Amino acid sequence: MSSPKVPDLGRRGGIATSSGAGYTLFETAVGPCAIVWSSVGVTGVELPEPSVADTRRRVVERHPGAVEAEPPPSVRKASEAIARHLAKDPSDLSWIRLDMDRLSSFERKVYEQARSVPTGATVSYGGLAERLGRPGAARAVGQALKRNPFAVVVPCHRVVAAGGGIGGFSAGGGTDTKRRILEIEGAVPILAMDRPSSDSSLAKHADEALVGFVER
Repeated sequence: MSSPKVPDLGRRGGIATSSGAGYTLFETAVGPCAIVWSSVGVTGVELPEPSVADTRRRVVERHPGAVEAEPPPSVRKASEAIARHLAKDPSDLSWIRLDMDRLSSFERKVYEQARSVPTGATVSYGGLAERLGRPGAARAVGQALKRNPFAVVVPCHRVVAAGGGIGGFSAGGGTDTKRRILEIEGAVPILAMDRPSSDSSLAKHADEALVGFVER
């Protein structure tokens, strides 16, 4: 597949800073996305905002100091894989190296666990908390996912409310985008990754409360 197109977005020329921080926009089936990197790895993936200017603004707000620049080969390869994935050509994104240096230990654990949920499957907030060995931490899990800077690569869209509700989504497009990506992935409306437990009732109520709590 050819490299993801960067539409005529009035691209701004630039050179990544000495720390390697940069970003670029690339076209996908859901619209122009952005990928941000450092000298360590990918620091963020942003889904489309209402306009290209809004997408750029979100990148700058969430990744201070990043400048628009030509991506290194590894980042270009990552953007190509993300574009294929969003074009209904499921791609393994687990190889993409993420720079989590600025994240808390809890956030890293949540994101690593979320990456284990396969394409086409979903898990509840409470279910993800149970996998972390923290069955009472559904709300904390929801907040960590709300701050997820790695859209699609860390598939927070696969974490939904117990009982099949869509749950919240803080990335561009909100729950409409979340639902669209789940449809692209062929996800069924059943929490196939969950397993019943003695805390399942508590998890369900916690998840229902999170539906609005994790909205932007």
